[in-house]
Amino acid sequence: MEKHNLVVRISNYAAMLLLAILPFTSKGQTPFIPKNISFQEGEKLTFKVYYNMSFIWINSGTAEFTIKDENINNHKAYHITGVGKTASSFEWFYKVVDTYESYIDKETMLPLKFLRHVNEGGMKIENDVTFNHAKEQAISDKKAYAIPPGTQDVLSAMYFARNINYNNYKVGDKISFSMFLDNQVYNLYVKYLGKERITTKMGTFNTVKIVPLLIKGTIFKGGEKMTIWLSDDNNHLPVRVESPILIGSVKIDLLDYQNLRNPLSGLVSRD
Repeated sequence: MEKHNLVVRISNYAAMLLLAILPFTSKGQTPFIPKNISFQEGEKLTFKVYYNMSFIWINSGTAEFTIKDENINNHKAYHITGVGKTASSFEWFYKVVDTYESYIDKETMLPLKFLRHVNEGGMKIENDVTFNHAKEQAISDKKAYAIPPGTQDVLSAMYFARNINYNNYKVGDKISFSMFLDNQVYNLYVKYLGKERITTKMGTFNTVKIVPLLIKGTIFKGGEKMTIWLSDDNNHLPVRVESPILIGSVKIDLLDYQNLRNPLSGLVSRD
């Protein structure tokens, strides 16, 4: 029973692994705020999550990300929603639906508001964060926390990273960033590993390969364990995410996409 429960927890957490595609700053201390050229209102991305233990890959869940245009506090914003669900084969035992929302200022590409709604087997967690970048504050659970300039949340970070021009970096470069998560600021980095052609069930892609520094937690050991492949085009779609965990490993593959801003030229051929 304990092993089954761990697998369910892994499938739930893996559905949100894509949120680990984190924000970047320039090589100095001044935040680098890119212009958005990679996504648009109406985009929808669907991913399948697999868990591996004893060399068997198990379909353990899905993750879906959508974008809408909205106004918030007199700012034009992208309202991005990420939903992670356990696969139907697990629902009889432990049903999970986790929803993350981020409102990103279209001008600065910084988060204005972050919402987290977790429902795991009846256990619910709610988190509401408002960002005031002018005052360098994040307001969470009615308490103000100091944040560095350019701080992202875990969901806005995924879309911020898609606008980075990786051609400006050399293989092995470590790119610093700050992230606000669970009422703490984390100063981390992402290492650029160059370009690679990979094949998934969707097809063969030319990709940009990166490794984020992970925060040690209940599932991850921390360190440079996770590998992320982004389509090598202006969309920078997360094509695949892989990471070892405390027991086994997880893999997330892009399953479907809609309303992309740019041609998916990184897709070399469909299988």
